[in-house]
Amino acid sequence: MPFGMLLSKSFYKKIIFFNLLIVLQLFINPVFAIEDRIPDVVQAIGKAIVNIKTEEIAKSETQDKKTSIIKKFMESEEEEDINENYGSGVVINPNGIVVTNEHLISKAINIKVKFLNGKEYDAYVLGSDPELDIALLKITGEESFPYLKIKKKKVVRVGEKVIVIGNPYGLSNSVTVGVISALGRNLRIDNRVYVNLIQTDAAINPGNSGGVLMDTEGNPLGIVTAIYSEGKGIGFAIPIEDVMDMLSEFLSVGSKRPIFGLFLEKKKDDGSVYFNVNRIIPGSPAEKSGIREGDKIIGINKKKIKEGIKLYKTMRELAKMDSIQLNILRDEKNFIVDIETKSINEYKPSPIDEGLINVRVSDIKGYPKLKFRTRQRDGVVVTKVYKGGLGERMGLKNGDIIIKINNFLISGKEEFNTYMLEGLKRNYILFQVKRKESIFYLPVKLDALL
Repeated sequence: MPFGMLLSKSFYKKIIFFNLLIVLQLFINPVFAIEDRIPDVVQAIGKAIVNIKTEEIAKSETQDKKTSIIKKFMESEEEEDINENYGSGVVINPNGIVVTNEHLISKAINIKVKFLNGKEYDAYVLGSDPELDIALLKITGEESFPYLKIKKKKVVRVGEKVIVIGNPYGLSNSVTVGVISALGRNLRIDNRVYVNLIQTDAAINPGNSGGVLMDTEGNPLGIVTAIYSEGKGIGFAIPIEDVMDMLSEFLSVGSKRPIFGLFLEKKKDDGSVYFNVNRIIPGSPAEKSGIREGDKIIGINKKKIKEGIKLYKTMRELAKMDSIQLNILRDEKNFIVDIETKSINEYKPSPIDEGLINVRVSDIKGYPKLKFRTRQRDGVVVTKVYKGGLGERMGLKNGDIIIKINNFLISGKEEFNTYMLEGLKRNYILFQVKRKESIFYLPVKLDALL
């Protein structure tokens, strides 16, 4: 064989091999590029992911079920009675607004936020939505904090690579990687109904709750909220759009919680979902509209009640309309109730103590001070607990003194009313109560209030 022909064939083989390498690089390099970006994204975003430590009163197994939520916090503190819980949060504003999960702070008496650099701050609840399992915290401090910028809405695709940053088991800034497994998931976990969740196979462990789910470019896609205990590699996050809607609601000037005046319970009979009216606030728009206790709300604005409906979110949306139409079932008969939303937006329960929590409170002076033989100056004293009401179910008793609401010291009934309304707007109310020589905390759950 001539040498020139041999050289020619060898030359062509090299060209073909070189071309194949180029083709392979075109396919492989994007994958490597994504992998290479992850450390940079984590380094940039990690400063805005915080460790959240909460303290809550420990529950005693020996306590009666009715009062199991009350764990007395003795001033002498002879034994440990405080539980510490750990989770994650995302700072989304330079002023120190943090997004986390509601279940992490729902019974917290103290909240600490710790940054990657080791700096720790106190925080308080700015607002919460138990149905969405989202809470907004405000860090106490005037400085500017590192935060995660929320960019314009991004189309999330099944199969795209994602990163989760959180604090599992209190370990700061732990990173896991996976893909989006599914979108729009609805499920029930621990007696909560979640809707429209993002599903991912990125490892999510206890303590990751409140962490961030983001794409490989650092765009936040959701806030980690739940783990499906029945299977590994199944975690969920709340879409970031839902979080931002809530943030906008709570930060808007003059934002308040619209109240119709119904305490509802979601029930399901023969496959049909409805809201049962358990209690009506006297003098409320609900009472004036003719709704009675025991009525069933089976539809809102010509739409049937569905399993995944979020009561608080629905009420906020409806309050922006001119009118609301409720489909009521009473004694097997259907009828429609039309309500002007103006009456809902302007309504304020009065008296607040009796209307909201079914107790009567008084300033600590005169006859109440003598009757209950107290030397306490600050706060309000509970003078009556209505049978079967929310206050009784919470565990309040005659003579109890409510000293603080959401860790704000109250001087009397006027401030009690002010902080109750403020707490109602935040959807978060925590009492500090004194009974004889004991002090304990009681969360006021008004999730069922429409």
